[in-house]
Amino acid sequence: MTTALTTSPDAPGAGRPDAGTAVRISHVHKTFGRPGTDAPVLEDINLTVAPGEFVTLLGASGCGKSTLLNLVAGLDRPTSGTIEVPGGRPALMFQDHALFPWLTAGRNIELALRLAGVPKEERRPEAERLLELVRLKGSYKKRVHELSGGMRQRVALARSLAQGSQVLLMDEPFAALDAITRDVLHDEITRIWAEKQLAVLFVTHNVREAVRLAQRVVLLSSRPGRVAKEWRIDLPQPRRIESAGVADLSIEITEELRGEIRRHVQH
Repeated sequence: MTTALTTSPDAPGAGRPDAGTAVRISHVHKTFGRPGTDAPVLEDINLTVAPGEFVTLLGASGCGKSTLLNLVAGLDRPTSGTIEVPGGRPALMFQDHALFPWLTAGRNIELALRLAGVPKEERRPEAERLLELVRLKGSYKKRVHELSGGMRQRVALARSLAQGSQVLLMDEPFAALDAITRDVLHDEITRIWAEKQLAVLFVTHNVREAVRLAQRVVLLSSRPGRVAKEWRIDLPQPRRIESAGVADLSIEITEELRGEIRRHVQH
């Protein structure tokens, strides 16, 4: 079952349960360029993510999805508005694994643990535990070139989890993978999200991926990006990407996305 939600710029988080806040985005604008030639990318974004909630951000290319994620991650600052992450700095996972090729899988994770302040004697056991969590037990000494694309993304996920944050930001992390590997990793991220009770903000351009993973799908309009529409998804997990419920809602959301693209072209 799905429920379509509408949002008002004057009511951040409207329509969502009041169960605490993992991320709160309030009236956020972002422009690029010099004064007088500013190009608006995001306009009056209001969005709240609850602790333990899985939210996907959808939209056409260039609508500002990755820009918004970078703002939440603290890699950039909004032109105006506020972003709050009460639990501290979130962890961020990119589309590219960004692993250091001269380090082993385990040492890549240990580096994140060191930056998180984990004592030296605890790093290897924790790295091995995280590798086991992402189904890579015994891969501590493997070099990056020895790992498949899916395995590299698992290591990247383990490294993100090593930061100890309860908020995980994911920027199209499976986009470069083949369909079968992506399907397997969908199952894995769903399992880990449930086990660790993470709040996840996941950027994708793949409608079916968004519906398969999320409790809530947020559609951004074409540039400048605004929250155009939301859907709450009550389909039980784990879901299959080919299931009827996922397919039906994907068709509905795709039509909305096409409408946003058409409105952008007409203007």
